[in-house]
Amino acid sequence: MDPSVDLWIRLACEFIGTAILIIIGNGTVANVHLKGSKGYRGGWSLIAMGYGLGVMIPAMMFGGISGNHINPAFTLGLAVWGLFPWHLVPLYWLAQVLGAMAGQLAIVVTHKPYYDRTDNPEDVLATFSTINSAHSRRNGFLSETLGSVILFSCALALVNSPLMREEQGVAHLGIGFLVWALVVGLGGPTGPALNPARDLGPRLVHQLLPTSVLHAKGGSDWRYGWVPVAAPLLGGLLGVGGWHLLLG
Repeated sequence: MDPSVDLWIRLACEFIGTAILIIIGNGTVANVHLKGSKGYRGGWSLIAMGYGLGVMIPAMMFGGISGNHINPAFTLGLAVWGLFPWHLVPLYWLAQVLGAMAGQLAIVVTHKPYYDRTDNPEDVLATFSTINSAHSRRNGFLSETLGSVILFSCALALVNSPLMREEQGVAHLGIGFLVWALVVGLGGPTGPALNPARDLGPRLVHQLLPTSVLHAKGGSDWRYGWVPVAAPLLGGLLGVGGWHLLLG
């Protein structure tokens, strides 16, 4: 983060960066899950690549401006361990959640003909938010926590590595590949979210949209919806803390 940059610009970067993450990431999910799309049933590898690139691109754009948190769990973890000012946490969180909602609305607008052709409510919900494959909140919580710990600790290790300190662009490139690897390696159980804004913002959009927009809407699954919020927050505390105590 560059504190010399105006706060509103940093918040705009968080908003835009999170929107880009959702447009590319959930856009790839929509491409795979919605009938009639050219990527229909394109497979998990396509989704993993989409999310890796969805994190990598805003990281390389905004990493030197806002820090490119684009994730409330990362913002909280940094603040708890004294690496980010507490008074900015609510503002970053608001920008991130609103960015996620804006990105999801862009997907709905551009993919409306394919939502109209899709009859399975679970396929529709998957383009908004995460679903545990075993329909287990316990399994989802464990999977999301583990993935988040790895994400935040490894991301900080990459950015602060002696090999990368003078090559921050390469470090942020590595973060994209890290997310790609996490979705491939740990994505089977939940999706995964690894990010409260990535799940909560689009799930709120799903809840608020009428059936005239999503005719196969179904429920928004709030019984599970707390898991991809709480687990990454815990993972942020553990992941950032683990890196800070060992190498910070």
